[in-house]
Amino acid sequence: MRPAIRLGFFTRLLDDVPPGERYRLAAEQIEHAEALGFDSAWVAQHHFDGEEGGLPAPLVFLAHVAARTTRIRLGTGIITLPLEQPVRVAEDTAVLDLLAGGRLEVGVGSGGTPSSFPPFGHDSAGRADLYARHLAVLLRAWSGEDLGGGNRLYPPAPRLAGAVWEATFSASGGARAGRAGNGLMLSRTQPRPAEHPQATLADLQRPIVDAYYESLPPGVAPRVVASRTAFVADSRAEALRCAERGLGRGRLPFELPGSDLDGRIAAFDVHLGTPDDVVESLRADPTLERVTDLVFQVHSVDPPHPLILRSIELLATEVAPALGWLPSTELSTK
Repeated sequence: MRPAIRLGFFTRLLDDVPPGERYRLAAEQIEHAEALGFDSAWVAQHHFDGEEGGLPAPLVFLAHVAARTTRIRLGTGIITLPLEQPVRVAEDTAVLDLLAGGRLEVGVGSGGTPSSFPPFGHDSAGRADLYARHLAVLLRAWSGEDLGGGNRLYPPAPRLAGAVWEATFSASGGARAGRAGNGLMLSRTQPRPAEHPQATLADLQRPIVDAYYESLPPGVAPRVVASRTAFVADSRAEALRCAERGLGRGRLPFELPGSDLDGRIAAFDVHLGTPDDVVESLRADPTLERVTDLVFQVHSVDPPHPLILRSIELLATEVAPALGWLPSTELSTK
């Protein structure tokens, strides 16, 4: 684990409460993470299905969080770019980055829910092409290029062209992000191929990371986020109780041979238990030796809010330091 690793908190805003309360609790969790020295906080975007993800408008939510925080970097993980008007994304991110004092990180991807595309007037079969075209427009806008008729982005946001992170499940996607000098975002879990159902997450992500590093232009510093599910509790029994409830209702990312709890923990690539348990489990993941940012989420365990706060605390005080992380010297006093 490289010593300069940065620590992040990620939420899909899935607390078992009404939407407004989800947003309040998620903001409180991010504030708690900032106070404990976390370097970044990330939110997911999901349209229409509140059981899959509770936030369709991440930039609106992050503007709210920006007003309640002072130091922690705020990221999208991800904006589903094929479903967005890229000039509007450029404008919204430019304004948000100013309001946040230059703390915005922009994670983008092509999206993984085909049913979300028709309401936006798109076919998911064309999402790769849409993604590439929209990302090109977004980068042109941030870079201050003419967008037509002599129009250029206002307010200008050249910094954001270097704050892009691309999410992908494929080595070709890793190579694309590397060639562009963008950051790479690795998922907390991935579907196992039918011909290799026992593959580990590291087996699937190693080729992506290899392709990324091999494609980086000379002199460009790597930026690799690895998202991981980690639920840390004061006892392993408490962690398992929450996992039995949360993983029992979760949607499997791929076909699972059995339905026992251990099988579901493995299927969802979950790290859970006491701080020592989680440290040992994470140290067994070789992918983490090559990342610059380690970002933790509690999905798909999704424990109650007080236990999420406790998990954030244990991650910052016991787990992450054992993995080489050093907290910011300018911790929040909020």
